[in-house]
Amino acid sequence: MNGAGSNGDQSHQNQENGHERIDYVFKVVVIGDSAVGKTQILSRFTKNEFCFDSKSTIGVEFQTRTVTIKSKVIKAQIWDTAGQERYRAVTSAYYRGALGAMLVYDITKRQTFDHVARWVEELRAHADTSIVIMLVGNKADLVDQRAVPSEDAVEFAEDQGLFFSETSALNGDNVETAFFRVLEEIYGVVSKKALECDGKSNGCDASNLKGSKIDVISASDLEISEVKKLSACSC
Repeated sequence: MNGAGSNGDQSHQNQENGHERIDYVFKVVVIGDSAVGKTQILSRFTKNEFCFDSKSTIGVEFQTRTVTIKSKVIKAQIWDTAGQERYRAVTSAYYRGALGAMLVYDITKRQTFDHVARWVEELRAHADTSIVIMLVGNKADLVDQRAVPSEDAVEFAEDQGLFFSETSALNGDNVETAFFRVLEEIYGVVSKKALECDGKSNGCDASNLKGSKIDVISASDLEISEVKKLSACSC
C-alpha cells in the first residue's frame, strides 16, 4: 500500500470544503500509549504539519478537517486522547459518540503494542459496538529500530476484527490513507443504517447508529504499509 500522496489526494477528493454545507460530522478518537505519536498523526492529517518539539498532550483536544467522500461533505472531528494512565479516567467519557478510532502504537517500542489489547478492551467498553477501529503502527520510518514485526500486528488485527496500517507521521506515509479508510468505513455504516431506517414504517432516527454491525475483515484484506528506510527520527 503506497503512502498518502498526490494519487491518494485525487482519488479521495479530499479538498477542503469550508464554504459548502456539511452532510455528516464523524467523531474519531486517536488513542494509545503516551509518546507513540498520536498528536503528530493528528497534526499531519489535519494540518499537514510535524512538530519536532511536540510535548505530551495534557487532557483532551480535538481538531477538524472537512473532506469529500462519495460526493458527501464530511467534517471529521478528531479527538486526541492523552495516553498517560492518570488521564484514562477522564478520556473514557470521550469515547461515547465516537464512530471511529485510530489505535496507535510505536513500532520501535514493544510495550506500546503489548498494551493495545487493553486499549481495545477499554474502547469497546465505552464506545458503540459499530465503531470502526484502525490499528496503526506509527514511526514506520524507523525501520532499523523496529521492535514489533508487522506480522504480529496483522495477526492481532485479524483476531480482533480491526483494520491495520503502518504510518510515519514524520514524512506522512500512509497517514492520509489510514484516516480516509476509517472515514469511508464509517460512511458505509451510516449509509447502511440510514437505509435500514428508511425501510421501517414506524420511523427511525438516522443519526442513531447503535446496533450497526461491521464485517470482520480477513488478513488478506488488511492494509500494510510499505515501510521505507529513512535516517530521520520521528517523535
